[in-house]
Amino acid sequence: MPQARIHLIDSTLRDGEQAPGVVFSRADKLEIATAIVAAGVPELEAGTPAIDEEERADLKAIVDLRLDCWVTAWCRATALDLKHAASCAVDSVHISFPVSPILLGVLDKDEHWLWRNLEELAGSARARFRSVSVGAQDASRADAAVLDRFVRAARDAGADRVRIADTVGIWNPHQTWRSFRRLRKIAGSRLALEFHGHNDLGMATANTISAIEGGADAVSVTVNGLGERAGNAPLEEVAMAIGHTLNRDAAVDTSRLGSLCELVANRACRSIHRAKPVTGADVFRHESGIHTAALLKNPAAYQPFACEEVGRAPEDFAVGKHSGSAGVQSLLAASGVSMPAALCPELLSAVRRKSRALKGAVRREELVMIARELLREKELAQHADLPAYSR
Repeated sequence: MPQARIHLIDSTLRDGEQAPGVVFSRADKLEIATAIVAAGVPELEAGTPAIDEEERADLKAIVDLRLDCWVTAWCRATALDLKHAASCAVDSVHISFPVSPILLGVLDKDEHWLWRNLEELAGSARARFRSVSVGAQDASRADAAVLDRFVRAARDAGADRVRIADTVGIWNPHQTWRSFRRLRKIAGSRLALEFHGHNDLGMATANTISAIEGGADAVSVTVNGLGERAGNAPLEEVAMAIGHTLNRDAAVDTSRLGSLCELVANRACRSIHRAKPVTGADVFRHESGIHTAALLKNPAAYQPFACEEVGRAPEDFAVGKHSGSAGVQSLLAASGVSMPAALCPELLSAVRRKSRALKGAVRREELVMIARELLREKELAQHADLPAYSR
């Protein structure tokens, strides 16, 4: 039997904008929301209505786009936040409850408050919104018995989905999988389970995939992993990993991921690291001679997926200290320069000297110049060695 499609909830406009110093204008939000939905994401967690009137107007403007998606508002566990969310005409609401001793303590709450308000607010939200999600904030530092009870209480209160949040990114993939295996049995078939992972220890994507393997129906993501501290599980990584490691459907048009990530990076004024998985500038560039020789025979030799899958054009090989003859010859041939194999050792030596001097890559024009100079020197030397009568 085919497995159900994984439901993605993009929180770039909510959790992503909580990254230090990031502010999206209304025009930015509308552009980003449109691009995310065009890529196939079915739900936008688009903002926090309680911030102020302008934030509520932004949310209403996103709703008014009438995109082919659910628009969700993030709320604290208060009646006022639900009232603000209702004023934005959003489809659904997410209500976040602290569940760890640490967060309950700093918010001056206790478990009695938690169980009373979960029942009351979930019931109130059911009367106002088409869908209700409740969140176990800091679930990864909560007692397992409390988390189990939270899922049961959410189910009994009529919530449609429960978010299990690794708020400070301390779970590892095995802990995540184990927790979702347990909670899946408690949730049953009616209540959807969602994972929301942060990247403080660099495991947000891995934990998200493990949550799916453990039984999660939905996962939260942000474009470029934008978010607080080290960020969130990146949409682009999770979407590709769902397809390539789980062989499941995320329903995302991955060919749009490159342009989507560039858009968000530009609007957030945050560059994408060159080695960023999936969308970094260097993830389809190769310099090593062993790699380039193999890639000329089969692009799958040293690439997990084709660049076209994420909307990227094929890259030239990089030229530098680690280049080999096959890669260099292919670049020269593409530039109309034929380099005899016998001269490749000298050419590579010259390229390595140039790369060391630059402390970096040699540009293609510089490679062509080095090659032509070498060919010219060899031609002159050969001419000089000819006997006088043959000149």
